Amino acid sequence: MIINEILLIAAILLMCAIIFNKIGGKFGVPSLIIFIFVGILAGSDGILGIYFEDYTFAQFVGIVAISYILFMGGLSVNIDELKPVVAEGSVLATFGVFLTGLITGVCSYYLLNLSFLECLLLGGIISSTDAAAVFGVLRSKSISLTNNLRPLLEFESGSNDPMAVFLTLGVIGLIIGQINPVGLFFDFFKQMLLGIVLGLIIAKATVLIINKIKLEYDSLYVVITLASVLFSYSFITLTGGNGFIGVYVCGLAMAAMKFVNKKTLIKFHDAIAWLMQIVMFLILGMLVNFRDGFAYTGQAFLIAVILTFVARPLAVFITTIPFKRSFKEKLMISWVGLRGAAPIVLATFPLTENIPHAREIFNIVFFVVIISVLLQGTTIPYIAKILGVDAPLEISHDSVIEYGAKDTNNQMIEFTVPTCSKAAGKQIYELNLPQGALVSLVYKNGEYIVPTGSTEISECDVLVVLMDKTKEAEVRAILCSEEIS
Repeated sequence: MIINEILLIAAILLMCAIIFNKIGGKFGVPSLIIFIFVGILAGSDGILGIYFEDYTFAQFVGIVAISYILFMGGLSVNIDELKPVVAEGSVLATFGVFLTGLITGVCSYYLLNLSFLECLLLGGIISSTDAAAVFGVLRSKSISLTNNLRPLLEFESGSNDPMAVFLTLGVIGLIIGQINPVGLFFDFFKQMLLGIVLGLIIAKATVLIINKIKLEYDSLYVVITLASVLFSYSFITLTGGNGFIGVYVCGLAMAAMKFVNKKTLIKFHDAIAWLMQIVMFLILGMLVNFRDGFAYTGQAFLIAVILTFVARPLAVFITTIPFKRSFKEKLMISWVGLRGAAPIVLATFPLTENIPHAREIFNIVFFVVIISVLLQGTTIPYIAKILGVDAPLEISHDSVIEYGAKDTNNQMIEFTVPTCSKAAGKQIYELNLPQGALVSLVYKNGEYIVPTGSTEISECDVLVVLMDKTKEAEVRAILCSEEIS
């Protein structure tokens, strides 16, 4: 009976989170706040009064959720937009995070009744911007920014969690005396290198399996990618690498490759990422003792002010010196320094390691996140307009087709695959059709079939292609050109 009650409560909480998020969206309230608020209402201080204080379980759920969110963040990236900002984003995600944590920790030492290492631990925990928060705000509000600012911010938020994890675990190791500063320095490079290299290898292996296995049911390809994410994080972590950077690099690498049912898999993982966000935020909301934690709001406000107006801007302005960014662009990068679930998850590590004042650090981090999202998350569109870095939203041709918008250039064209065609024997995903061309129907062996990316094209097949008529010559060249004997 207890299991049924748990399932019922879980279903109600998920539905409430989505409904409240829809209502909150009309008033510009970020999703993170809504989901955490529902969790607080369900927790010991809320309406349902559910007592939950399992930090180990919350940490486990948080790690799994962040892994899937980071993977989706990498998988959904436009590689062409990303290339110009990789170097800048990498500097922000490493040195920028380090400076942010260091400045915040040093300032905290003069404001809080904590030891210097404990203050550095606090700074490390809240040093990185949160991928879920940044992706959620920028994409849900369809915010478009000039000069590659948006891909830069998304790349930074997706790749800087590993640095925060490293700082958090490193300072914890210093506090409990398990590591020394020199060992910490070399461990960082080992974790990053293993994470990047193994992430790339796993991505290539995953795509190879997807393209070669030819499964009878397309839905099973989803299982492969789900398993790949879990394998990436766990295997890379067990080998001494950084699992978070590994899953993000895996997603990035797969975004640059062609594989069966790619669009379908991206949509599925987008839904999984949203589910992970909701579950993670609900659990973290239930975890906090709101009444006890409220006593730390004053300290959290001071830390949030330092983080937002001192530490983050200084780190951004220093690390972007080698790059051609205007003063206003640097201010925008500084403002989109949203804290989210990742810092709260990292704040559970001191609790599980029994670090002194761990509960106080957790409560401060929780309220810093709330203040950050309310202050920065709700004002990003307005700050972009004030600074003059907002841009008109670009809608791709694919999006117009997908959502059924009227486009007089679209038409259905039939192509018969000739004998000795280069296309014969290839799967649809291998044809490299131009953007905006979709094979919607195939007449094969006397019957019509609805194709998937793994459908193999044969000689004399008739393909019905939905496309922009200006692409007809390009599509015909791909489908009808013959092999040179």
